[in-house]
Amino acid sequence: MSSTPRYRAIADDLAHKIKSGRYRAGEALPAQRELSAFYGVTMMTLRQALQVLSGEGLIVQRAGRGTYVTPASAEYPLDTLRSLGDDLRRQGYPLRTEVLSAAIRQAPRSLTRLLGDAPAGRRALRLARVRHLLGRPAVHQISWIVEPYASAIKGIDFTETPLYTALTDVGARVHRATERVRPALLTTLVAARLQHPAGSPVFVSERATYDDQGALVVMDHATILGEWMEIRAERKATDLSLHWVSQR
Repeated sequence: MSSTPRYRAIADDLAHKIKSGRYRAGEALPAQRELSAFYGVTMMTLRQALQVLSGEGLIVQRAGRGTYVTPASAEYPLDTLRSLGDDLRRQGYPLRTEVLSAAIRQAPRSLTRLLGDAPAGRRALRLARVRHLLGRPAVHQISWIVEPYASAIKGIDFTETPLYTALTDVGARVHRATERVRPALLTTLVAARLQHPAGSPVFVSERATYDDQGALVVMDHATILGEWMEIRAERKATDLSLHWVSQR
């Protein structure tokens, strides 16, 4: 017999449904009497479960109007080498990757400036993706992968395989990255990809990732809807930790 209290099991089930997108941000949960009947518990037990969800910041109860899903917290630390996708998946958020294009192309000037006179700097794999968080497009990302890795991974199915996993599999030894995050307004072109009004507030992340020999491996440009994410900082006596936080 499970030792988990019934209200806790109900709270866990509802939390899973919220994080999986069954109940979306801002959406009303079924009425309390409906939920108590569905789970086969008393109203008191159900209300204990809802108190747990409220304490975790997943729901808000509005007097006379019902119970609604509120933004769920999902942190992405900027001081690690994991990708945004990897961190959201680790926290249980369903993330779907839509590949818009993947082709070897002439490298842009911004990439050739980082590569200098490197012979691999003339052509690179341009990988364009849209990241769907909780069933909705939230991030538009363009990654430029340099040679020799570009040719080695160009045939990978990036809807299933994370970019950093593919790079590791072909021998890339990711060692460090530099990243700049700035506020901006959503451009018309990217707005169409994210199905969101042009001019909306966004974060733009520009990240360059290097191997253990100091050679550039990937240059990323990501546009993140401002209403989906925010940056939080945790200040300590010895360091500063920055995080992406989902607002959905």
